[in-house]
Amino acid sequence: MRSVLRHFKGRDWLCTVLAAALIVVSVFLDLKMPDYMSDITRLLQTEGTGMEEIFIAGGKMLLCALGSLLIAVAVTVIAGYLASNYSYNVRGKLYRAVESFSMREINRFSTASLITRSTNDITQVQTIIVFGLMTIVRAPVMAVLAIFKIADKNPQWTISTGVAVVLVIIVLGACYIFAHPRFRKIQTLTDNINRITSENLTGLRVIRAYNAESYQYEKFEKANDDITRNNLTAHRIMAMMFPSMMLIMNGLSLVVYWIGAFLIRDAAGADKLTLFSEMVVFSAYAMQVIMAFMMLNLILIMAPRSMVAAKRINEVIDTKTTIKDGVGIAHTEMQGEIEFKNVSFKYPDAADYVLKDISFSAKKGETVAIIGSTGCGKSTLINLIPRFYDATEGEVLVDGENVKDFTLDQLHERIGYIPQRAALFSGTVNTNVAYGKGKKSEYTQKDVERAVEIAQAREIIENYPEGYEHPVAQGGSNLSGGQKQRLCIARAVCREPEILIFDDSFSALDYKTDRELRSALKERTKGTTNIIVAQRIGTIKDADRIIVLDEGRIAGIGKHKDLLKSCEIYHEIALSQLSEEELNNA
Repeated sequence: MRSVLRHFKGRDWLCTVLAAALIVVSVFLDLKMPDYMSDITRLLQTEGTGMEEIFIAGGKMLLCALGSLLIAVAVTVIAGYLASNYSYNVRGKLYRAVESFSMREINRFSTASLITRSTNDITQVQTIIVFGLMTIVRAPVMAVLAIFKIADKNPQWTISTGVAVVLVIIVLGACYIFAHPRFRKIQTLTDNINRITSENLTGLRVIRAYNAESYQYEKFEKANDDITRNNLTAHRIMAMMFPSMMLIMNGLSLVVYWIGAFLIRDAAGADKLTLFSEMVVFSAYAMQVIMAFMMLNLILIMAPRSMVAAKRINEVIDTKTTIKDGVGIAHTEMQGEIEFKNVSFKYPDAADYVLKDISFSAKKGETVAIIGSTGCGKSTLINLIPRFYDATEGEVLVDGENVKDFTLDQLHERIGYIPQRAALFSGTVNTNVAYGKGKKSEYTQKDVERAVEIAQAREIIENYPEGYEHPVAQGGSNLSGGQKQRLCIARAVCREPEILIFDDSFSALDYKTDRELRSALKERTKGTTNIIVAQRIGTIKDADRIIVLDEGRIAGIGKHKDLLKSCEIYHEIALSQLSEEELNNA
């Protein structure tokens, strides 16, 4: 329970204490009713008893029942508040934790797992709070007080109750041992089925294009079958618990009355009424003891899965990000300058370096391009600038300062980042482009229109009936690849950063749009440093400096014409895209 209670705040603890106190009062009232029932039984057997005395005893019993009912309602309301508040607080903590993660931490958890932890896992813990609060407090209090009530009664009845309690504990223990591992697996299997479902939905067009529906269906069926079998086994084990408990409880009632019959038969005339009354009371208290353990049945069904869910939630919240804010830079003399000093990088737990001894600089307003074969480390290199990862060795400087010394907000305010895979959010064209303004200021429509015009998307947007209020679906699924890419570029331009980073962001554009967009960037964003990762020679041939990467090392630095002569790798890449004649005329 510590994994759940650690997220309670001061008011939550006050509500918990209040609920616990109310539950104790409720148990006290429940345990008073057998006493009044005994009084009614005795009065009915006593000659000369008036109806007024019976009504008084019955009224007290009724008041106890009504009091217990009202308290139960109050406790349920409090438990609902605690569960909702827990959900609100933990969901916020989860979101903030994931938002603070670097790529290293993000890679530890799959998207499907994070979604399950933020939804299904929290729901599981909510359930245990609502039902568990009442049961965890009520069951032991009821058991202790009921045992105290019957401790001085007939030893034969007491021994019978003790045997029944031992049998109950054995049943509960056996069910817990066999069912707990199954409940622990449920959340992991839920992750798996969510992952496959997500893949099927996002890759629907590819699945249909390759006639892979049956293959995907088999994958889903296997995941579905795994979770179904696991749930069936777990619940079959738990299904044995309730009838076993009922058998023990009813068996105890029979034993108590069977022993009582012999005791009453052998008792003197005056003692028969007393024994009968004690038997009725003892039977009621004995049932309360068994019921207390039966209530634990509910917890044993829900607790394993809920505790696993709570641990999975805390695993995300407790994960410390490796990319932390620096002390902060008050002012920098330079703007828009980038420098790599002997930078090497390898991914966590990897044996080999992805980048080795990288050194270069980009001055304010320059365009520096990076090219190389697939897997040579181009994207990894530019990911070190906004600190998606930190360099393993060496330094990455922005505006003359180590990126590790900036706060992340300060660093990211200087950068406009266009990812390799276009990422748009549900909303409108306006909200997606203005997203780039970040925390600088409120955007104006002119800011959006200027950015869209530079990104060569104005004509497309103005053809929409809604114009800039044209809806954008989640992930931009209602836009083409080129349209999505241009909106992503507009988003970065809109924030007017010192540095623009293009991670192969022109690949979805046709050559004409590519050329016009680069020309507009050069004219309309003067003073902005451009770092371009590209595969096409035509995209980078006009860059101020081209860096050629080969297996994580710099194979050449220079302008297009110089590299054609001095760098064999660059020459090979160029020849694979252009003819010798085109290269000579370039």
